[in-house]
Parts: sequence; C-alpha cells; structure tokens
Amino acid sequence: MTLSNVLIYGLLGSVAPAAVAAAAAPFSSANPITDLSLERRALPNGPSGNYSPLAVDCPSTRPSARAASELSPSEIDWLKLRRNNTLQPLIDFLTAANISGFDAKSYVNSASDSDRPNIGLAVSGGGYRALMNGAGFLAAADSRTTEQTTNGSISGLLQAATYLAGLSGGGWLVGSMFANNFSTIVQMRDGYTGSDLWRFDNSIFAGPSKDAQNSGSNSTSSSSKRALSTTTDVSVERRGIITTAEYWTDVADQVSAKADAGYETSLTDYWGRALSYQLINAPDGGLDYTFSSIALTDNFISADTPFPILVADSRAPGTTVIALNSTVYEFNAYEMGSWDPTTYGFVPTEYLGSNFSNGEVPTGNDSRCVRGFDQLGYVMGTSSTLFNQFLLTNLSAAVDVPKFVLDIIEDLLTDLGDDNNDIAQYVPNPFYKYNPETNDFANNTQLTLVDGGEDLQNIPLHPLIQPIRNVDIIVAVDSSADTTYSWPNGTALRASYERSTGAIANGTLFPPVPDDNTFINLGLNQRPTFFGCNASNFSLSDGQSLPPLIVYLPNAPFTELSNVSTFDPSYTLAQRNAIIQNGFNAATRGNGTLDDNWPTCLACAVLSRSFERTKTDVPQACTECFTQYCWDGTLNTTNYGEYEPTLLLDGTTSLNATSAANSLGDVWVKVLAVAASAVVVLTL
Repeated sequence: MTLSNVLIYGLLGSVAPAAVAAAAAPFSSANPITDLSLERRALPNGPSGNYSPLAVDCPSTRPSARAASELSPSEIDWLKLRRNNTLQPLIDFLTAANISGFDAKSYVNSASDSDRPNIGLAVSGGGYRALMNGAGFLAAADSRTTEQTTNGSISGLLQAATYLAGLSGGGWLVGSMFANNFSTIVQMRDGYTGSDLWRFDNSIFAGPSKDAQNSGSNSTSSSSKRALSTTTDVSVERRGIITTAEYWTDVADQVSAKADAGYETSLTDYWGRALSYQLINAPDGGLDYTFSSIALTDNFISADTPFPILVADSRAPGTTVIALNSTVYEFNAYEMGSWDPTTYGFVPTEYLGSNFSNGEVPTGNDSRCVRGFDQLGYVMGTSSTLFNQFLLTNLSAAVDVPKFVLDIIEDLLTDLGDDNNDIAQYVPNPFYKYNPETNDFANNTQLTLVDGGEDLQNIPLHPLIQPIRNVDIIVAVDSSADTTYSWPNGTALRASYERSTGAIANGTLFPPVPDDNTFINLGLNQRPTFFGCNASNFSLSDGQSLPPLIVYLPNAPFTELSNVSTFDPSYTLAQRNAIIQNGFNAATRGNGTLDDNWPTCLACAVLSRSFERTKTDVPQACTECFTQYCWDGTLNTTNYGEYEPTLLLDGTTSLNATSAANSLGDVWVKVLAVAASAVVVLTL
C-alpha cells in the first residue's frame, strides 16, 4: 500500500477499501525529478536582466491602445491555431465520454469551427487552498497525467480548452504553470533537484532552501507524462535554508532596483517577489521573467496550450471600497486592459510602464518605450494584493527579518497610507487621458489595481463571458471561503450574476444563480452543478448571444479536509498532496465512486451550446444528465446555520481543531483588511 493509500485510508475509516482504492488510484509513488534537461522555461526577457523595468527604443510600429470592440489581431491569429489544435483532443474527450447513441467524431468533424464547442476553464482565488484544489482539477483534466482510471475520468479537457483564467491564488496556479513552460501538475508538485518549486512546507516568510537559491534551474525534465502520485518523498531533508535575513535582504535589493530606476513600488512588489521563489523554477524566482514572454515560448506560439488570463480589479481614485461595478482588468500574454464600458481598451502587456497618453506613447522627449514592467511575479501579485496585508502582518512578526527591510515597509506605508496597502501601482497609468468621458482613471497618472476577488467575483469569469470570445462552457473551480469554516457557497457566482444586471455589464449576460442557503440546502456546494442549461430562459436583445453554460465545481471534502485557511503560509508536503488529491477527486467524482456517469454528463455540458447552434437533437443520455446536474430554479432559503460537512466518502465531520483555527485565521485577517481598506465583505 502506498503512502497516499495509507493517508487516505486513515481519513476514510469505514469506507470500503475498493472505494478508497478508486479515489487514490492515480497517485502511485514518485520521487522528485532529477533529470534537468535544457528545455526552456518561460523566457527571461526583461531587458535590465533584473527586477527593474528599462527604457528601450520603441519598435517601428509604436505601441498604442485599442478599443475593446473586438479581439486583438494577435489573439485572433493565435485562435486559428488553437481551435485547430483542440479538434482532436475534443474528439478524444467526447469519444471517451461514451454518450450513448452519439457519434462524437462524426459530429465534431462535420461541424464548422464556429459551431464546435469552445471551452474555458476558470480557477478561483483562495490562497494556497485555491492553488492546490485547482491543481487537482487541472491534473484530472490533463491528458499528460497518466495512470488515470476510466471511471470518472475527465482527461483531455485541458487539451480541448481554449482559455484558462486564474485569479489571486488561482492566478498563482495559472502563472506558475506558464512560468514553467506549461509543466504538468505532477512535475510542479514533485519538484526538481535544486529547486524550491511548490515547496509549500517552507513558509513564504522564511525563504527558499539554500540549494534552490544557489543552483535553481530554468530547465526541467523533458518528460511530459508522469503519474499523479501523492507520495513525493516527504522525508527528504532540506539541505539547508538560507537565513531569513539573507532572503529578505535579497528581496529588498531587488525591489530597490525598481525604485532606483524611477518606478513606484508598493507592498505588491514584495509580495510578488516572495511568491516567485515558490512558483517559478529559476534562480531568485525569475527576476527578469515577464508575463508577456509567455507569447514567445514555443508551445504558446504553436498554440499547444490554452490562452492564459489573470484578473485584477481597479479601485476608483479617492475611494477605499471595491464596488461590484469596479472596472475589471485582465492580463494576457498579448494585452492588458478591460472590456468594461469604463476603460474599454487594451494596451500591449510587453510595454506596460511606457508613458501612454490618450492611447499613444508620445514622440519627442518621452519617446522611449519601457519593457520589463510586466514582471511575472508582479502580475501574479497584482491579482492577489489582498495578501499585502497578510505579508505586512506576518513580516512584522517574523524572526530575523532585517530592521532595514521593516523600515522600508514602514516608509512605504507612510507614503501610501494604510488605506492603500492592498494596491498595485501602475505608474505611468497606461490609460491616462484615454476615454475620459467614462474612464475614472483618465486624469490620474496612476492606475490602482487590487486583488481580483475584492469585488466578490472570486472566480475569473469576466474575461470568459465576453461575447466576443464566444465561449460555450466555463468550468468554474471555486475554492472560495464563504462560510464560517472556509467552504464556498456560490457567492462568487452570485456576484457575477448581479453584475450582469447592471450597466457595467455592457450587454454581457450571465445565468441566474440561487442564494447561499439554497446552495447549501440543496447540496450545490458539494457536487458539480450546471447553470444556464435552458437556452430558452434567456431573452436576447439585438446583438446579444447566449452566455456560456457554467459548470460549477466547488471545493468539497471528498478525501481531505481541504477547507484550510486562505492565509496559511505553509503546508506539509503530505497535506499539500492530500489537498491536490481532494481536488482531483472533486473533478472526477472520486474516480466515478460517486457517479460513474460523470464524464458523460460533463461531455454533454460541453456540447450543450453547440447542440443549440446546430439544432441537433439532444441525446437521451444528455437529457438525463441535464436533469441530474442542471439547477432547475428550485429554491430552499431556510437558514442553514453553521455548515459543518462530513467527508463525502465517509461520515467523519470536517470541523476539527485545525479547520476551526484556520477559519478563525481567515476571519482575523479579513477584519484587518476591512480596517485597512474599508471593504465590508471579502470572499477568497
């Protein structure tokens, strides 16, 4: 029996051994990867060679803003390749789902490209909990994860997807995958010799292992297919930790280089730097790795991966509250900007930091462009600025942090004010004087961005529901901490629905979503639920199109008490692996233990909008699936009280000393955040 089986069997107790084996089957023993080939990771293309942006000569076609009335030419060209590359994976996924009476290959091959399903995946915020739970889902969806059982398998969904969006902790997951050359979850979880990648057992406040700091590599094993085992050698000793003082001195020096070059810095710079040491497999956490460099990697150029998107919110000038109608910004490998009718524009991600004015980089004295501002860790930190408060609180209490580092933090707070410690500063403002009639930031030289979940839209659905992207289905992985004990109850979905009813939606539609009591009482927070199944329920105005069908996949206790605190700074490797396993089980319904027809039903959801466009009769198997998984509008608004679930494969309560303490930690940090930025409710 492998270690993973021992751990899971110990948790499940009375569950039949066959059920335990089914839930644990894909997780056989594996050791950290030692083969370091020369395979290129994300490109270290910051022109300064360090964390600081650098002014460079502008290209012959000067960077400029464009209206958000269509996709960028680069995305349009890329989609032509990606849609073609998803064709065979889509056929394979649908064929494996074995929809009775339906010829998947014939249907997909005979449909036009615009009629074939277009898949988006969205991973919520929620700190390391969201990263680990989301990792389990992506491992299940990835055909490169070998030794998956047939029952419950959703293997290949990732290869069939066009878009992959992340926010806050989910953004760390997406950013880490692409920073590491779209590595598999197994590769990142098991790590590499001389690397601190995903070593969450070492607190982010303590710093990386000494060997990782000295010999970290920007290359990995060229092997892409590995079993998703949860028994990474947890007994391996760390071969020495650099002192906390050395670690934070390095971080302070890196951020100081940016300040010395004349750029504004904030706590987000420090948070993004700390994150990078754990998420980017390169010396010093990839000092000169940029988000836009993703577009230069071979696998992205050939469209062999989905299109990555990270999300952040703006905070209106002079305010501290993040309203639901705040402008939502996205970062992708080509552009940064917003679809909202406020800013309604995009600029090239590569040239953030340039002195844009009314959408143009002026000639003359201000003629030079800037590159390197979109440093990968800084973009991931921008999407998760709520953790600035987490950083501030813990850094002040950490042992051996040099006094001069704490003095720098204090000076930053003095300059910014406590009400602004959760922001990322984009100076110069890329949308200065752009769309002044509607843009709140048009007359500000600084664009203030905050954690993408501070408006309660903790699942990055916004980029994927834009009609111009024609997404048919979004699998929404929700690791939010909505309840007292850090389980989701659909708050993020409701926020997106409520936003769609206002003017800020700009004609974008979203399926109706029930209240939190209904979510809990009907068990919608413990199993996949489809929202927006019945196309006839939507009243479309001229130019409007059906919204995507939402497949809601909540974090729930299958084989692990995965409701850990959003603000836990470290996890044992065994706990990390168990939470990833739990996310895998959520995605596969316990490898079919809870529903061996789940792959069929997910395939039906993928096909739903396509069936509508092609006027195809819905197979009986799909009709039965929709009856089982679609929310039919039923409500049960009785107050559910304290939500204390049991393991879904056992009768053990999830409320124990650890989860209770973690949840109180969530509440404590939320109170601090409220005091700092006057945000009434924060859902992560």
